[in-house]
Amino acid sequence: MTSFTTFYLSGLVGKEVFDPNGDSVGVIRDLLTRSIPVEGDEFSRQLVTGVKMKVGKQVINYSFRTFRVIKAREALNVICTSLADLPEDEIANGLFLVENVLDKQIVDLNGRKLVRVNDIRLVTVTMGTFAIAVDIGIEGLLRRIGIAQPLKKFISLFKGSIPAKYILWEDVQAIDYSNLNIKLSKTYSRLQTLHPSDLADILEDLGKKSSMSVFSSLDEEKAADVLEELETHAQIHIVENLPVEKAADVLEKMPADEVADILDELEDEKAEILLNEMDDESSQEVRELLEYSDNSVGSIMTTDYLSFGPETSVSDVIKELRDKKPEPHELYKICVTDEDNELIGTFSLRDLVLAYPGLKVNQIMNHEPILLFDDQKQDAAAVIISKYSLLAVPVVDRNNQLLGMVIVDDVVEELMGKRRSRKR
Repeated sequence: MTSFTTFYLSGLVGKEVFDPNGDSVGVIRDLLTRSIPVEGDEFSRQLVTGVKMKVGKQVINYSFRTFRVIKAREALNVICTSLADLPEDEIANGLFLVENVLDKQIVDLNGRKLVRVNDIRLVTVTMGTFAIAVDIGIEGLLRRIGIAQPLKKFISLFKGSIPAKYILWEDVQAIDYSNLNIKLSKTYSRLQTLHPSDLADILEDLGKKSSMSVFSSLDEEKAADVLEELETHAQIHIVENLPVEKAADVLEKMPADEVADILDELEDEKAEILLNEMDDESSQEVRELLEYSDNSVGSIMTTDYLSFGPETSVSDVIKELRDKKPEPHELYKICVTDEDNELIGTFSLRDLVLAYPGLKVNQIMNHEPILLFDDQKQDAAAVIISKYSLLAVPVVDRNNQLLGMVIVDDVVEELMGKRRSRKR
Protein backbone atom coordinates (compact mmCIF):
# COMPACT_ATOMS: atom_id res chain seq x y z
CA MET A 1 0.00 0.00 0.00
CA THR A 2 1.44 3.37 -1.05
CA SER A 3 1.74 5.88 1.78
CA PHE A 4 1.29 9.56 1.13
CA THR A 5 1.06 12.84 2.99
CA THR A 6 -1.11 15.75 1.86
CA PHE A 7 -0.64 19.31 3.01
CA TYR A 8 -1.04 22.91 1.89
CA LEU A 9 1.48 25.52 0.81
CA SER A 10 0.10 27.93 3.40
CA GLY A 11 1.07 25.44 6.11
CA LEU A 12 4.72 25.46 4.97
CA VAL A 13 5.35 29.12 4.25
CA GLY A 14 6.86 30.68 7.35
CA LYS A 15 7.50 27.23 8.82
CA GLU A 16 10.77 26.71 10.70
CA VAL A 17 12.96 23.86 9.45
CA PHE A 18 14.97 21.68 11.82
CA ASP A 19 17.85 19.26 11.35
CA PRO A 20 17.71 15.68 12.80
CA ASN A 21 19.22 16.98 16.05
CA GLY A 22 16.41 19.48 16.52
CA ASP A 23 18.47 22.56 15.68
CA SER A 24 16.91 25.30 13.58
CA VAL A 25 18.08 25.44 9.96
CA GLY A 26 15.97 28.28 8.56
CA VAL A 27 12.45 29.43 7.65
CA ILE A 28 10.63 28.42 4.43
CA ARG A 29 9.73 31.27 2.09
CA ASP A 30 8.70 29.42 -1.09
CA LEU A 31 8.75 26.13 -2.98
CA LEU A 32 10.10 25.63 -6.49
CA THR A 33 8.42 23.16 -8.85
CA ARG A 34 9.28 21.75 -12.25
CA SER A 35 7.02 20.05 -14.83
CA ILE A 36 7.77 16.35 -15.12
CA PRO A 37 6.23 14.49 -18.09
CA VAL A 38 4.54 11.21 -17.27
CA GLU A 39 4.79 8.38 -19.77
CA GLY A 40 1.42 7.48 -21.23
CA ASP A 41 -0.24 10.60 -19.79
CA GLU A 42 -0.93 13.79 -21.75
CA PHE A 43 -0.43 15.87 -18.60
CA SER A 44 2.80 16.56 -16.76
CA ARG A 45 3.26 16.52 -12.99
CA GLN A 46 4.47 19.48 -10.96
CA LEU A 47 7.37 18.11 -8.89
CA VAL A 48 8.76 20.15 -5.98
CA THR A 49 12.50 20.39 -6.64
CA GLY A 50 13.61 23.33 -4.51
CA VAL A 51 12.90 25.36 -1.42
CA LYS A 52 13.61 29.04 -0.82
CA MET A 53 14.67 29.56 2.79
CA LYS A 54 15.66 32.44 4.96
CA VAL A 55 18.86 31.41 6.75
CA GLY A 56 20.01 34.10 9.13
CA LYS A 57 19.71 37.32 7.12
CA GLN A 58 20.08 35.61 3.73
CA VAL A 59 17.47 34.07 1.45
CA ILE A 60 18.94 31.01 -0.30
CA ASN A 61 17.57 28.35 -2.67
CA TYR A 62 18.25 24.72 -1.77
CA SER A 63 17.40 21.36 -3.27
CA PHE A 64 14.24 19.83 -1.81
CA ARG A 65 15.64 16.28 -1.98
CA THR A 66 16.97 16.49 1.58
CA PHE A 67 13.74 17.85 3.07
CA ARG A 68 10.95 15.78 4.59
CA VAL A 69 7.48 17.01 5.54
CA ILE A 70 5.94 15.18 8.49
CA LYS A 71 2.26 15.58 9.31
CA ALA A 72 0.80 14.69 12.71
CA ARG A 73 -2.76 15.69 13.64
CA GLU A 74 -2.83 18.49 11.07
CA ALA A 75 0.46 19.90 12.40
CA LEU A 76 3.38 20.03 9.96
CA ASN A 77 7.03 19.56 10.79
CA VAL A 78 9.86 19.91 8.31
CA ILE A 79 13.14 18.02 8.75
CA CYS A 80 16.27 18.70 6.69
CA THR A 81 19.09 16.15 6.76
CA SER A 82 21.56 18.40 4.88
CA LEU A 83 21.63 21.51 2.73
CA ALA A 84 22.33 20.99 -0.98
CA ASP A 85 22.66 23.89 -3.39
CA LEU A 86 20.09 24.17 -6.18
CA PRO A 87 21.57 24.47 -9.71
CA GLU A 88 20.91 27.76 -11.49
CA ASP A 89 19.31 26.05 -14.51
CA GLU A 90 16.85 24.33 -12.15
CA ILE A 91 15.83 27.73 -10.79
CA ALA A 92 15.62 29.30 -14.26
CA ASN A 93 13.31 26.56 -15.57
CA GLY A 94 11.20 26.17 -12.44
CA LEU A 95 8.10 27.78 -11.01
CA PHE A 96 8.05 29.39 -7.56
CA LEU A 97 4.60 28.71 -6.12
CA VAL A 98 4.30 31.67 -3.74
CA GLU A 99 5.85 34.15 -6.14
CA ASN A 100 4.07 33.08 -9.31
CA VAL A 101 0.91 31.15 -8.41
CA LEU A 102 -0.39 31.99 -4.94
CA ASP A 103 -2.84 34.93 -5.02
CA LYS A 104 -2.47 35.10 -8.80
CA GLN A 105 -5.18 34.92 -11.43
CA ILE A 106 -5.45 31.66 -13.32
CA VAL A 107 -7.73 30.26 -15.95
CA ASP A 108 -10.07 27.51 -14.86
CA LEU A 109 -10.18 25.60 -18.16
CA ASN A 110 -13.31 23.68 -17.18
CA GLY A 111 -15.16 26.72 -15.86
CA ARG A 112 -13.71 28.90 -18.67
CA LYS A 113 -13.14 31.83 -16.36
CA LEU A 114 -10.54 33.64 -14.30
CA VAL A 115 -10.19 32.68 -10.66
CA ARG A 116 -7.75 33.55 -7.87
CA VAL A 117 -5.53 31.00 -6.15
CA ASN A 118 -6.06 31.04 -2.37
CA ASP A 119 -3.85 28.06 -1.55
CA ILE A 120 -2.06 25.12 -3.18
CA ARG A 121 -2.47 21.49 -2.23
CA LEU A 122 0.59 19.24 -2.29
CA VAL A 123 1.18 15.54 -1.75
CA THR A 124 4.29 13.58 -0.83
CA VAL A 125 4.55 10.05 -2.22
CA THR A 126 7.49 7.68 -2.73
CA MET A 127 8.42 9.44 -6.02
CA GLY A 128 8.59 12.89 -4.44
CA THR A 129 6.44 15.86 -3.50
CA PHE A 130 4.01 17.24 -6.08
CA ALA A 131 1.66 20.21 -6.40
CA ILE A 132 -1.65 18.54 -7.31
CA ALA A 133 -4.37 21.19 -7.07
CA VAL A 134 -5.14 24.83 -6.36
CA ASP A 135 -7.69 25.91 -3.78
CA ILE A 136 -9.95 28.70 -5.05
CA GLY A 137 -12.58 28.42 -2.29
CA ILE A 138 -13.35 30.24 0.94
CA GLU A 139 -11.66 27.53 2.98
CA GLY A 140 -8.33 28.38 1.37
CA LEU A 141 -8.59 31.99 2.53
CA LEU A 142 -9.58 30.96 6.06
CA ARG A 143 -6.70 28.51 6.17
CA ARG A 144 -4.29 31.29 5.27
CA ILE A 145 -5.31 33.34 8.30
CA GLY A 146 -5.35 30.28 10.57
CA ILE A 147 -9.04 30.00 11.43
CA ALA A 148 -10.22 27.30 9.01
CA GLN A 149 -10.10 24.37 11.44
CA PRO A 150 -11.78 26.04 14.48
CA LEU A 151 -14.41 27.60 12.25
CA LYS A 152 -15.14 24.28 10.56
CA LYS A 153 -15.56 22.60 13.96
CA PHE A 154 -17.91 25.33 15.13
CA ILE A 155 -20.03 25.24 11.97
CA SER A 156 -20.19 21.44 12.12
CA LEU A 157 -22.08 21.73 15.42
CA PHE A 158 -24.93 23.16 13.37
CA LYS A 159 -24.46 20.55 10.64
CA GLY A 160 -23.02 23.13 8.31
CA SER A 161 -19.82 23.17 6.29
CA ILE A 162 -17.43 25.56 4.58
CA PRO A 163 -17.51 25.00 0.83
CA ALA A 164 -14.17 23.87 -0.59
CA LYS A 165 -13.33 24.26 -4.24
CA TYR A 166 -10.27 22.78 -5.90
CA ILE A 167 -9.01 22.71 -9.44
CA LEU A 168 -6.65 19.92 -10.39
CA TRP A 169 -3.32 21.18 -11.67
CA GLU A 170 -3.90 19.75 -15.16
CA ASP A 171 -7.14 21.77 -15.42
CA VAL A 172 -5.39 25.01 -14.60
CA GLN A 173 -3.48 27.33 -16.91
CA ALA A 174 -1.47 30.00 -15.11
CA ILE A 175 -1.61 33.42 -16.72
CA ASP A 176 1.10 35.78 -15.57
CA TYR A 177 4.39 34.08 -16.36
CA SER A 178 5.90 37.31 -17.67
CA ASN A 179 8.89 37.15 -15.36
CA LEU A 180 9.71 33.51 -16.04
CA ASN A 181 11.92 31.94 -18.67
CA ILE A 182 9.12 29.77 -20.06
CA LYS A 183 8.14 29.66 -23.72
CA LEU A 184 4.66 31.01 -24.35
CA SER A 185 3.81 28.25 -26.82
CA LYS A 186 4.24 25.75 -23.99
CA THR A 187 2.79 27.89 -21.21
CA TYR A 188 -0.44 28.77 -23.00
CA SER A 189 -0.91 25.67 -25.16
CA ARG A 190 -4.14 24.56 -23.49
CA LEU A 191 -5.73 28.00 -23.81
CA GLN A 192 -5.90 27.31 -27.55
CA THR A 193 -8.63 24.75 -26.81
CA LEU A 194 -11.04 27.33 -25.37
CA HIS A 195 -13.82 28.85 -27.48
CA PRO A 196 -12.89 32.32 -28.83
CA SER A 197 -15.76 33.91 -26.86
CA ASP A 198 -14.49 32.37 -23.61
CA LEU A 199 -10.94 33.49 -24.35
CA ALA A 200 -12.19 37.00 -25.15
CA ASP A 201 -13.97 37.17 -21.78
CA ILE A 202 -10.79 36.06 -20.02
CA LEU A 203 -8.63 38.62 -21.84
CA GLU A 204 -11.04 41.41 -20.93
CA ASP A 205 -10.77 40.44 -17.25
CA LEU A 206 -6.98 40.41 -17.32
CA GLY A 207 -4.67 43.37 -16.90
CA LYS A 208 -3.31 44.97 -20.05
CA LYS A 209 0.14 43.41 -19.76
CA SER A 210 -1.14 39.89 -19.18
CA SER A 211 -3.80 40.14 -21.89
CA MET A 212 -1.14 41.09 -24.42
CA SER A 213 1.03 38.21 -23.30
CA VAL A 214 -1.77 35.68 -23.73
CA PHE A 215 -2.99 37.12 -27.03
CA SER A 216 0.52 37.12 -28.50
CA SER A 217 0.81 33.40 -27.76
CA LEU A 218 -2.20 32.50 -29.95
CA ASP A 219 -1.77 31.35 -33.53
CA GLU A 220 -3.06 33.78 -36.17
CA GLU A 221 -6.32 31.93 -36.84
CA LYS A 222 -7.21 31.74 -33.15
CA ALA A 223 -6.05 35.30 -32.53
CA ALA A 224 -8.31 36.57 -35.32
CA ASP A 225 -11.34 34.73 -33.91
CA VAL A 226 -10.64 36.08 -30.41
CA LEU A 227 -10.03 39.65 -31.59
CA GLU A 228 -13.39 39.58 -33.34
CA GLU A 229 -15.11 38.69 -30.04
CA LEU A 230 -13.45 41.39 -27.91
CA GLU A 231 -15.09 44.65 -26.87
CA THR A 232 -13.97 47.74 -28.78
CA HIS A 233 -11.62 49.09 -26.10
CA ALA A 234 -9.88 45.72 -25.82
CA GLN A 235 -9.56 45.40 -29.59
CA ILE A 236 -7.93 48.81 -29.83
CA HIS A 237 -5.51 48.04 -27.00
CA ILE A 238 -4.44 44.78 -28.65
CA VAL A 239 -4.02 46.20 -32.16
CA GLU A 240 -2.15 49.30 -30.98
CA ASN A 241 0.32 47.27 -28.91
CA LEU A 242 1.02 44.39 -31.27
CA PRO A 243 3.95 44.71 -33.67
CA VAL A 244 2.63 46.08 -36.97
CA GLU A 245 3.47 42.92 -38.91
CA LYS A 246 1.77 40.66 -36.36
CA ALA A 247 -1.31 42.90 -36.19
CA ALA A 248 -1.61 42.98 -39.98
CA ASP A 249 -1.31 39.18 -40.20
CA VAL A 250 -4.11 38.75 -37.66
CA LEU A 251 -6.37 41.33 -39.35
CA GLU A 252 -5.95 39.56 -42.70
CA LYS A 253 -7.58 36.47 -41.15
CA MET A 254 -10.68 38.43 -40.09
CA PRO A 255 -13.77 39.39 -42.12
CA ALA A 256 -13.18 42.70 -43.89
CA ASP A 257 -16.17 44.38 -42.25
CA GLU A 258 -14.85 43.55 -38.77
CA VAL A 259 -11.42 44.91 -39.69
CA ALA A 260 -13.00 48.10 -41.00
CA ASP A 261 -14.83 48.56 -37.69
CA ILE A 262 -11.56 48.22 -35.76
CA LEU A 263 -9.49 50.49 -38.01
CA ASP A 264 -12.24 53.08 -37.92
CA GLU A 265 -11.56 53.49 -34.19
CA LEU A 266 -7.82 54.06 -34.67
CA GLU A 267 -5.97 57.23 -35.56
CA ASP A 268 -5.89 57.67 -39.33
CA GLU A 269 -2.09 57.38 -39.42
CA LYS A 270 -2.08 54.06 -37.52
CA ALA A 271 -4.91 52.68 -39.66
CA GLU A 272 -3.04 53.59 -42.83
CA ILE A 273 0.14 51.88 -41.59
CA LEU A 274 -1.79 48.68 -40.93
CA LEU A 275 -3.59 48.83 -44.28
CA ASN A 276 -0.28 49.22 -46.07
CA GLU A 277 1.14 46.22 -44.19
CA MET A 278 -1.81 43.97 -45.09
CA ASP A 279 -1.86 42.10 -48.38
CA ASP A 280 -3.31 44.07 -51.31
CA GLU A 281 -6.55 42.12 -51.64
CA SER A 282 -7.47 42.31 -47.96
CA SER A 283 -6.44 45.95 -47.73
CA GLN A 284 -8.52 46.94 -50.75
CA GLU A 285 -11.64 45.25 -49.37
CA VAL A 286 -11.28 47.10 -46.08
CA ARG A 287 -10.63 50.45 -47.80
CA GLU A 288 -13.81 50.09 -49.83
CA LEU A 289 -15.85 49.37 -46.70
CA LEU A 290 -14.34 52.37 -44.91
CA GLU A 291 -15.74 54.62 -47.63
CA TYR A 292 -19.33 53.86 -46.69
CA SER A 293 -21.18 56.45 -44.66
CA ASP A 294 -22.63 55.93 -41.22
CA ASN A 295 -25.93 54.00 -41.15
CA SER A 296 -25.59 52.62 -44.69
CA VAL A 297 -26.11 48.96 -45.56
CA GLY A 298 -22.60 48.88 -47.00
CA SER A 299 -21.10 49.72 -43.61
CA ILE A 300 -22.43 46.50 -42.03
CA MET A 301 -22.12 44.05 -44.92
CA THR A 302 -19.53 41.29 -45.02
CA THR A 303 -17.54 40.64 -48.17
CA ASP A 304 -17.22 36.94 -47.29
CA TYR A 305 -19.86 35.18 -49.38
CA LEU A 306 -20.27 32.25 -51.77
CA SER A 307 -21.23 32.64 -55.43
CA PHE A 308 -21.40 30.26 -58.38
CA GLY A 309 -22.13 30.48 -62.07
CA PRO A 310 -25.59 29.44 -63.30
CA GLU A 311 -24.26 26.41 -65.21
CA THR A 312 -22.44 24.93 -62.20
CA SER A 313 -23.81 21.52 -61.25
CA VAL A 314 -25.15 20.75 -57.79
CA SER A 315 -22.49 18.07 -57.33
CA ASP A 316 -19.71 20.55 -58.17
CA VAL A 317 -21.09 23.07 -55.69
CA ILE A 318 -21.15 20.46 -52.94
CA LYS A 319 -17.59 19.38 -53.79
CA GLU A 320 -16.36 22.98 -53.61
CA LEU A 321 -18.09 23.53 -50.27
CA ARG A 322 -16.43 20.41 -48.89
CA ASP A 323 -13.04 21.60 -50.12
CA LYS A 324 -13.43 25.20 -48.96
CA LYS A 325 -15.14 24.49 -45.60
CA PRO A 326 -16.78 27.94 -45.42
CA GLU A 327 -17.82 29.72 -42.25
CA PRO A 328 -21.41 29.00 -41.11
CA HIS A 329 -22.70 32.47 -42.06
CA GLU A 330 -21.50 32.02 -45.65
CA LEU A 331 -24.01 29.17 -46.02
CA TYR A 332 -27.00 31.26 -44.95
CA LYS A 333 -27.55 32.33 -48.55
CA ILE A 334 -25.58 31.27 -51.64
CA CYS A 335 -25.50 33.59 -54.64
CA VAL A 336 -25.54 33.00 -58.38
CA THR A 337 -23.77 35.52 -60.62
CA ASP A 338 -23.15 35.85 -64.34
CA GLU A 339 -19.78 36.42 -66.00
CA ASP A 340 -19.98 40.15 -65.16
CA ASN A 341 -20.58 39.44 -61.43
CA GLU A 342 -24.19 40.58 -61.65
CA LEU A 343 -26.54 38.91 -59.18
CA ILE A 344 -29.05 36.72 -61.03
CA GLY A 345 -30.27 34.42 -58.27
CA THR A 346 -29.83 32.83 -54.86
CA PHE A 347 -30.36 29.42 -53.31
CA SER A 348 -30.25 27.99 -49.82
CA LEU A 349 -28.34 25.09 -48.34
CA ARG A 350 -31.67 23.25 -48.13
CA ASP A 351 -32.23 23.75 -51.87
CA LEU A 352 -28.78 22.32 -52.50
CA VAL A 353 -29.11 19.27 -50.27
CA LEU A 354 -32.52 18.29 -51.67
CA ALA A 355 -31.53 18.73 -55.33
CA TYR A 356 -30.33 15.91 -57.58
CA PRO A 357 -26.55 16.05 -58.15
CA GLY A 358 -26.88 16.40 -61.93
CA LEU A 359 -29.06 19.54 -61.82
CA LYS A 360 -27.62 22.96 -62.64
CA VAL A 361 -27.64 25.85 -60.19
CA ASN A 362 -30.01 27.82 -62.45
CA GLN A 363 -32.55 25.03 -62.02
CA ILE A 364 -32.73 25.33 -58.22
CA MET A 365 -32.13 29.04 -57.67
CA ASN A 366 -34.63 31.78 -56.89
CA HIS A 367 -34.66 33.90 -60.06
CA GLU A 368 -36.03 36.97 -58.26
CA PRO A 369 -33.83 37.18 -55.14
CA ILE A 370 -34.53 39.54 -52.30
CA LEU A 371 -31.63 41.98 -52.11
CA LEU A 372 -30.35 45.23 -50.67
CA PHE A 373 -28.46 48.12 -52.20
CA ASP A 374 -25.23 49.16 -50.55
CA ASP A 375 -26.33 52.80 -50.23
CA GLN A 376 -29.65 52.02 -48.53
CA LYS A 377 -30.18 52.84 -44.86
CA GLN A 378 -29.58 50.08 -42.36
CA ASP A 379 -33.22 50.23 -41.31
CA ALA A 380 -34.10 48.71 -44.69
CA ALA A 381 -31.99 45.65 -43.87
CA ALA A 382 -33.80 45.19 -40.57
CA VAL A 383 -37.21 45.48 -42.24
CA ILE A 384 -36.42 42.96 -45.00
CA ILE A 385 -34.78 40.41 -42.71
CA SER A 386 -37.70 40.62 -40.29
CA LYS A 387 -40.40 40.56 -42.97
CA TYR A 388 -39.06 37.53 -44.83
CA SER A 389 -37.45 35.75 -41.84
CA LEU A 390 -34.06 35.69 -43.53
CA LEU A 391 -30.62 34.88 -42.12
CA ALA A 392 -28.76 36.79 -44.83
CA VAL A 393 -29.47 39.17 -47.72
CA PRO A 394 -27.14 39.80 -50.70
CA VAL A 395 -25.97 43.38 -51.23
CA VAL A 396 -25.48 44.90 -54.69
CA ASP A 397 -24.66 48.32 -56.09
CA ARG A 398 -27.01 50.24 -58.40
CA ASN A 399 -25.56 48.31 -61.37
CA ASN A 400 -26.56 45.00 -59.74
CA GLN A 401 -22.92 44.09 -59.08
CA LEU A 402 -22.68 41.69 -56.12
CA LEU A 403 -20.71 43.33 -53.30
CA GLY A 404 -21.40 41.34 -50.18
CA MET A 405 -23.94 40.04 -47.72
CA VAL A 406 -25.77 41.43 -44.70
CA ILE A 407 -26.03 38.84 -41.94
CA VAL A 408 -28.87 38.84 -39.45
CA ASP A 409 -26.38 38.83 -36.53
CA ASP A 410 -24.92 42.16 -37.66
CA VAL A 411 -28.36 43.72 -38.04
CA VAL A 412 -29.31 42.61 -34.53
CA GLU A 413 -26.05 44.00 -33.14
CA GLU A 414 -26.73 47.27 -34.90
CA LEU A 415 -30.24 47.48 -33.45
CA MET A 416 -28.79 46.80 -30.00
CA GLY A 417 -26.19 49.49 -30.50
CA LYS A 418 -23.27 47.09 -30.18
CA ARG A 419 -21.66 47.58 -33.59
CA ARG A 420 -19.41 50.51 -34.26
CA SER A 421 -20.47 52.93 -36.96
CA ARG A 422 -18.21 54.58 -39.50
CA LYS A 423 -16.74 57.97 -38.58
CA ARG A 424 -15.82 58.81 -42.13
